[in-house]
Amino acid sequence: MNEPTTPHALSNRTTPTWEVELLISGVAVFAMLQLPGQLDDALFALEPRFGGDWRELLKLVYIYAKSAALILAVTFVLHLLLRARWIALVGMHSVHPDGIRLDALDMGPIQREIEEASDTSIPERIERADNLATTVFAIGVMLATMLAGIAVVATTAYGMGVLAAAMSHGRIDALKTMIMVFCLVMVPYSVLILLDRYLAPRWPADARSRKVARTLLRGYTRIGFSRSNNTIMALLASHGGDRKAILLTTAVMFVALVGSVMSLAMLSKPDLLGNYALFPQAETRSVDAAHYDDQRDPARDPATPYIQSAVVAGPYLKLVVPYRPRFDEPAMRRSCASVQTASEAQQATERLACLQRLRDASLDGKPVAGLHYEIASDPRTDRPALLAMIDVRGLARGRHELHIARPPRTDREPDKDAPDPGYAAIPFWR
Repeated sequence: MNEPTTPHALSNRTTPTWEVELLISGVAVFAMLQLPGQLDDALFALEPRFGGDWRELLKLVYIYAKSAALILAVTFVLHLLLRARWIALVGMHSVHPDGIRLDALDMGPIQREIEEASDTSIPERIERADNLATTVFAIGVMLATMLAGIAVVATTAYGMGVLAAAMSHGRIDALKTMIMVFCLVMVPYSVLILLDRYLAPRWPADARSRKVARTLLRGYTRIGFSRSNNTIMALLASHGGDRKAILLTTAVMFVALVGSVMSLAMLSKPDLLGNYALFPQAETRSVDAAHYDDQRDPARDPATPYIQSAVVAGPYLKLVVPYRPRFDEPAMRRSCASVQTASEAQQATERLACLQRLRDASLDGKPVAGLHYEIASDPRTDRPALLAMIDVRGLARGRHELHIARPPRTDREPDKDAPDPGYAAIPFWR
């Protein structure tokens, strides 16, 4: 079929999938733009339920999933812009079929000479815009798919490490196990690739080393280590350069992963972004919205103790202390030996008494008389919590401060510049 010469028809060389690309990008872009925020909400909802290695596994899944979502979101937005540019070029070529009239532009002789030397026909520009849009679409889908595959492998390896650590009661480190599994798989493969590239050309056809290398590489191919398995990557590398394709893939994945980690850090500490260096930061004399039920955001705020409001008008102060496995469970194992030796019938009572000691409270510097915790749950997150109703009918009007003890952190070294006071401070007013 001959190439149409009329500017009022699409070229026969137009990418045949352009309509499907536009449909997918137009439909999926809205979902992909919302998905990162939904992943943030899911992480903040699930993280307080896990402790130790399980929490790190959850964060690993989150980082990979958000990175893939970011890549797809940027891909679909960029693809729509590129397709819009291509459509605009096709439309303008139909309106002005004679192309760019350089003689009608106000230019000097030197600039005109340069423009004439670099001038490209409109049909060629349309074809380049068409090819660029399809390439961007394919690269984005390929990178998200590759990242999903890496995530499955990484989380599976780390999950095996977590299970091994749990079965060995902490004698096996989950992260070291994952690194060991990764090295056992990737180091031999890398060695085989280097041998095949630099030494195999000098091996005789019937050499035993060649047969062994072929057998091992065939085994890696069967489990997915094949260049042809990733068709899009193979096409890009074979037509645009292997090193360029690998550099592009690595760079985009690195930016997406770093972006996911940085966004998590800023969500956990919003003051990281902005010029807040001179603003006073203190554990005391601060009012945190997360400590008040009528102000807190249960989807994003940490699982921290809270009361009903900053202004307490009723006779009782309702104190809710969420249970955090990451901190409370290690403290209970260290400080409450009776919890582990008690009979099954006594365990609930012993555990509540242990948490009572670990999460003791004081009001205006004095221990709360008759503090008694009930087993309850956070009604807006459905997470286990302790509940105490503190009688405040005898308090004077004005500012008061409630302190709730918290277990010492064992997941990091103490900060000498900002030492942990060992309690959560909740100011309120009567």
